[in-house]
Amino acid sequence: MTHAELTGERLFTLPDRISGLGELAYNLWWSWHPEARMLFKQLNREAWRESVHNPVRMLREIPYRYLEAASKNPRYLREYDIIMARLGSYMRQRQGWFGEHYPKGPFNIAYFSAEYGLHHSLPFYAGGLGFLAGDHLKECSDLNVPVIGIGFMYSQGYLHQHIRADGWQEEITILLNRDLTPIKRVRDENGRHLIVKVPDIDPPIYVAVWKVDVGRVPLYLLDTDIPKNDPTRRSISSHLYTGDREMRLLQQIVLGIGGRHVLRMLGINFSGIHLNEGHSAFALLELAREHVEEGVPVHEAFEKIRGLTIFTTHTPVPAGHDIYDPNVIERHLGHYIQALGITRDEFLALGRHPGRPNEGFNMTALALRLSRFHNAVSKRHAGVTRDMWRSCWPDRNDDEIPIDAITNGVHLPTWLNPRMEMLLNGYFTRICPHWQFEHDNREIWEVVDEIPDHELWELHMRLKIKLFNRIREYKRRKWAEGVEEPENLVAEGMLLNPSVLTIGFARRFSTYKRADLLLHDTSRLASILNNPWYPVQIVFAGKAHPDDTDGKKILQRIYQLAEKPEMAGRIAVIENYGEQIAQYMVHGVDLWLNTPLPPLEASGTSGMKAAMNGVLNCSILDGWWCEGYNGRNGWMFGAGEVKGDRTLQDAEELYRLIERDITPLYYTQSMDGIPHGWVAMMKESIKTIPPVFSARRMVKEYVRNYYSLMVASAEKNLCDIR
Repeated sequence: MTHAELTGERLFTLPDRISGLGELAYNLWWSWHPEARMLFKQLNREAWRESVHNPVRMLREIPYRYLEAASKNPRYLREYDIIMARLGSYMRQRQGWFGEHYPKGPFNIAYFSAEYGLHHSLPFYAGGLGFLAGDHLKECSDLNVPVIGIGFMYSQGYLHQHIRADGWQEEITILLNRDLTPIKRVRDENGRHLIVKVPDIDPPIYVAVWKVDVGRVPLYLLDTDIPKNDPTRRSISSHLYTGDREMRLLQQIVLGIGGRHVLRMLGINFSGIHLNEGHSAFALLELAREHVEEGVPVHEAFEKIRGLTIFTTHTPVPAGHDIYDPNVIERHLGHYIQALGITRDEFLALGRHPGRPNEGFNMTALALRLSRFHNAVSKRHAGVTRDMWRSCWPDRNDDEIPIDAITNGVHLPTWLNPRMEMLLNGYFTRICPHWQFEHDNREIWEVVDEIPDHELWELHMRLKIKLFNRIREYKRRKWAEGVEEPENLVAEGMLLNPSVLTIGFARRFSTYKRADLLLHDTSRLASILNNPWYPVQIVFAGKAHPDDTDGKKILQRIYQLAEKPEMAGRIAVIENYGEQIAQYMVHGVDLWLNTPLPPLEASGTSGMKAAMNGVLNCSILDGWWCEGYNGRNGWMFGAGEVKGDRTLQDAEELYRLIERDITPLYYTQSMDGIPHGWVAMMKESIKTIPPVFSARRMVKEYVRNYYSLMVASAEKNLCDIR
């Protein structure tokens, strides 16, 4: 087989005049173009709400009469024609930023990631790593960088969270209905769903292949939940980040070896490979095996592959790196090791940490050994990572260790609220009519100073009220369905007040994230929340991993505290945090709080999303905030080194910041009711953070610093990967 064709799924019937809605629904381009989403919303607002903003589901479920009415509505048709023309022009474009700067020769990068955060209708993400990958693909599409994504079709996603009345997290299994999401089956030449066998694995594993159109970028998803696999193999792709270590190894075998083989079966050539974390590092072994099959000595094959590979690591926590028992590795990869043409000891040495040789087979060590280009995701993280892996380069000085930094960025069109974009348009377009295409240009953002304070503040308050309305509507629906306990109403935000300074904390509930830092002294916290002149309220959101009992205990402690009368209903915990809730929060809170234990924050991106919407950051000095903070665009604490447990010192410093600096500034209002000092900091944050911490800047750096060098290496060695 040299190729496969993708055929559309006929899940719904559309009038001929607006038949393009089907094409639009299946391309996630709509997810970062609010005008395109309005085409679906205008069909029927209630149907759009009931579909949870999923156009495929909406078109499947909406009564035909609404579609027919739209097909005869001149105003709707005018907007429909404009949007469809824009989509067509976007998809046909061959130049863009990439074509203008890199016009020579073929260029294709295979991007491997275990998770992708694209839209809540595709629950293939757990947190920041996934959203980083999703934003990377979206920005590559906008810049026309030729990238192909490879990932997993998780039939049960990461986890669906329910919080009991006692605050304990329960995991609910919800099977993904593939026919109600913006994904398509990849078909073989006979029109059947393409199924590929993962090579040289015994017993065999088969994957069905699906495709997501992320604008111009194709993302292929692997699915083991098919009848051709035996029951133990079918569940490989069921859950993201399963706690079963052996199953996790099988996932990484399928993602790496299977993912690479799928691209080969599809006839997709590429000039380089980008590993987003070490989960997919086995893809490099599969490339080597193909060279060996063609008669290339294995060590020469490894050397060729190194020059074509970039490895991005996000993990500054030693426990976060996947390490496997050598016996388990041999049990599942014994046949594969033979096909690779090396001994068991040689294979295990590829994954050995030089500083901890008896630890087991380390996926990060494997990725570092088989790639020439390595990067961390912030400048501080690069220093931490060099220190962690210095034993891989024992003869080099610290500054010579080949681990560089490309600080993460976020996809501005996805995370910038449409109303905020409209406000910026009114001032930016005067000097830069197409500023959205140049939003990584810092000079453009200086115009923010021209926005009247009252316009920015009034918009912020509207977005804040929208967040609270979303929280209340969610609780109302659960109450109406009879699945809500009365005790949960207070703890989950029914008493929030939009006039009160609102702090947002939305992270994975892991111990090092320290979601409970503010709870260190509950009496002090209660006095802050209940200050009659400067009241404060806090909105928490996040999930603990199903196997993380300590993380669940932190969540439960916060939840139970929220129920106590002495907290006056000023603490809320939002259930089942995901992409949609994240959108409301980064648009609507006043202050974004980040409290990880340094130096364990690799980068972080949620604060970047908040900043572009006028939300101020208050963060410990770690990750991206080391580069983003300038003394005028937010607050920082925890800058000094502390020996031993630093909880008390960090909590005390945070309390003082809130009491002495943050709340007085927020509540110091002029006669017009506007806190002009606070708004001045909002403007400084909007000016300084979005252009620098954007996915546009980030992807351009990957192209300049790595992708172009990888392609040059491929041309030099005449080894475009096929």
